[in-house]
Amino acid sequence: MRGMPNAAPDPRRAYTRPAFAPKPAIDIKHIRQNPGLYEQNCIDRNYAAHSKSSWRIIELHEQWLALQQNARHLRERNNQIRGQLAKAKSHSAGEGEGQSRESLIDEAKALKAEIGAVEAKEALLQEEIDNLAQDLPNLSSTDTPVGTEPQLLEYINDHPEPEPSRSDRVWRSHVHIGSELGILDFAASAQTSGWGWYFLVGDAAMLEQALVQYALTVARKRGWKAVAPPSLVYSHVASACGFQPRDQNGEQQVYAIEQAEKDQAKPQLVLAGTAEIPLAGMKANQTFEDVELPLKTVGVSRCYRAEAGARGIDTKGLYRVHEFTKVEMFAWTLPDTNEQEHFAADTPSNSITIFEEMLSIQKEILLSLGLHCRVLEMPTTDLGASATRKIDIEAFFPSRREKDEGWGEVTSTSMCTDYQSRRLHTRVRLGKTGGKLEFPYTLNGTALAVPRVLAAILENSWNEHDYSVTIPEVLQPFMGGQDKIQGHKIHGTGNY
Repeated sequence: MRGMPNAAPDPRRAYTRPAFAPKPAIDIKHIRQNPGLYEQNCIDRNYAAHSKSSWRIIELHEQWLALQQNARHLRERNNQIRGQLAKAKSHSAGEGEGQSRESLIDEAKALKAEIGAVEAKEALLQEEIDNLAQDLPNLSSTDTPVGTEPQLLEYINDHPEPEPSRSDRVWRSHVHIGSELGILDFAASAQTSGWGWYFLVGDAAMLEQALVQYALTVARKRGWKAVAPPSLVYSHVASACGFQPRDQNGEQQVYAIEQAEKDQAKPQLVLAGTAEIPLAGMKANQTFEDVELPLKTVGVSRCYRAEAGARGIDTKGLYRVHEFTKVEMFAWTLPDTNEQEHFAADTPSNSITIFEEMLSIQKEILLSLGLHCRVLEMPTTDLGASATRKIDIEAFFPSRREKDEGWGEVTSTSMCTDYQSRRLHTRVRLGKTGGKLEFPYTLNGTALAVPRVLAAILENSWNEHDYSVTIPEVLQPFMGGQDKIQGHKIHGTGNY
């Protein structure tokens, strides 16, 4: 590593694009034709600062057209002069003609400078248009509820006990359980790294590996190809995937890598917040043949989240941390043939088929782990910039009963249409349309986020009577047949 994580980079530096970076291909014409649609979409998604961008793009485009027309007239006059000079050169010139030729040459020089100035203005206008377009969030699906409230779709393993505080069962937080069993150490990580980091010790470390291997096993059985991605990515790749250095409130979201003075001209590197970013970037500037899609990958990686401003109940434990292991699914599909294909009941679209497969894998994993979960269609305000639609699955955490009725997100599945592929210049050649190049759709989904699922298992599988945690049956083969994490209470003290 070329340095340690530090604060987010200078925003201007974060958007510096090296020559080899993918050239975004945003559908700016669609934005100009539908400014009201994009304005309302920004308002619905809590991107108020960008709500007027579509109208600004129209203004800039009109200015650009005026410059184009001016440049066209200048070039036409320049071509006339070149013709006159060529004609004069082919004939013997008298003294008067020579003076005329000198004036033509002077005018040509002046025109060249004027054309250069106009072209420079055109380039600046186009750059501003491109930047405004790239910062707009994806259009929301008609399946996405508008507003702040998600739509409950279903439960997994039924709803947990409605009033656990009144039942005979003793509920403990994973912080208490893990500390007492000696498998979670937050005090040590506070010394080494600060708030938001942790040590998994002994059986917890093995449980992490078991969860990873189980999730990979389930995904690979469905035809998902395992990939081990890098943790460091260029900031322009993260940006193309919809991840910005700072959120809408200006809070830090990513960790940048400090670079030596001699490397300041090199592209900025950041720690990936999810394997989605390097997996998407893996096919940047590449073209698929249509027979290659869908391409389904599953990657295991460490993830890094600055999570600035996150405070309260989530500051303790594994729920909201700065570094964690996650198994991520990422897929490219053929683009849907039309906007209505997403919602056709009889013929599921290419992207819907993969979207539902991702959900099926998530449900299978959480069902087999015995966790109480609910499946939610997330509202517009909860969508990331790249997503047109998102479904979250939340698990029941007894320790979170006073917040969100005990529910906490453990998986997420997002459909991104061509948002990422356009910004990464990933294309597909369609044989049915004579080799026409289009942009594939991308989708991503959490197969398993280790800390939160591990915490949910500890809290929901805790046995107060013998001070143990029952290991879910599907994980036991990955832990050498071990079926419990056993503690030993010292009678009379309440300690282990």
